[in-house]
Amino acid sequence: MSGPHESVDSQRSTEPDSEVVNGYLHEAIAAIAAATTTAELKQARLDHAGDRSPLALANRKIGTLPPAERKEAGARIGKARGVLNQAVSARQAELAALELETALRDEHVDMTLPVHLTPQGALHPITALIDDMCDVFVAMGWEVAEGPELEAEWYNFDALNIGPDHPSRALQDTLWIDPPSDGKLLRTQTSPVQIRALLERDLPLYVVSPGKVFRADEYDATHLPVFHQLEGLVVDKGISMADLRGTLDHFARAMFGDVRTRMRPHHFPFTEPSAEVDLECFVCHGESVGNPDAPCRTCRSEGWIEWGGCGVVNPRVLQACGIDASLYSGFAFGMGVDRTVMFRNNAPDLRDFVEGDIRFSRSLLGGAR
Repeated sequence: MSGPHESVDSQRSTEPDSEVVNGYLHEAIAAIAAATTTAELKQARLDHAGDRSPLALANRKIGTLPPAERKEAGARIGKARGVLNQAVSARQAELAALELETALRDEHVDMTLPVHLTPQGALHPITALIDDMCDVFVAMGWEVAEGPELEAEWYNFDALNIGPDHPSRALQDTLWIDPPSDGKLLRTQTSPVQIRALLERDLPLYVVSPGKVFRADEYDATHLPVFHQLEGLVVDKGISMADLRGTLDHFARAMFGDVRTRMRPHHFPFTEPSAEVDLECFVCHGESVGNPDAPCRTCRSEGWIEWGGCGVVNPRVLQACGIDASLYSGFAFGMGVDRTVMFRNNAPDLRDFVEGDIRFSRSLLGGAR
């Protein structure tokens, strides 16, 4: 490959007098000045100051000159190469500063401009509501208790005064772990956590137990085989149904605003007396009852929404946990968290809660909190 200066006549290459050297230097200075980028400057330096450059070749010819001329020729070429190196350094500094300025200008970031952040996740509406529910009771001095989801039959049924012939023990209701004879199951309620709390903690006891429960239910718009409950338990001296009513009224107002509750007689094996708790519709406040012109989807124009079950703790439950029922009494309550979220947000289908769509969680999160 031919070099950029091979056209230079042999006379200029072999006789480095003052005029020739100045010519080399003039060409080099012009090429350096013409470089507009550090890459172009690098190439110009190689062409005019490199090992194959005219000045380098002229420097090699000094040895062929008569001894009397070598000193003068060496000084002349050395001076030219010094000037050339200074010119390269100066141009290098200019181009580096220019390129830095250009980069800073082109890569400038305006911190005042709006940005699109990477989408973040969101709490599931059920998780958010459980947190809010627990906060209400923690603020009253209660504790949050948790327990295993794989439970023993004694905790889930026997200790709760649920007899061996009770329908809830059947395969169509309870998910038993093989073999069923081992007496292990996926808990059907969070009440076993209350039994464990009675056995492990000192009295008086004020606990709330949220968690996941399992039933052999159909998977449809209003039922799920896996859902969530929140249960509360109080065991202390002098506890009555009035304490239960006051607690639930406070809880309802904290969750839904200025609403009322009502109790209807019911039966549960682990409480006596027992009641179903209804919540005044927090949407229509009963105004849709008998008013076909203003129907309410939330309560179906009934004015009340079934919320959960409650009652005074059955003395047999206290005795099963080694507590003297003549000294202590208590109350318990429980409600479904999933349906509470569904009611508060008019969500039409419970299956949406388990599909894992972040858009669904974001859409309900405001209402759930």
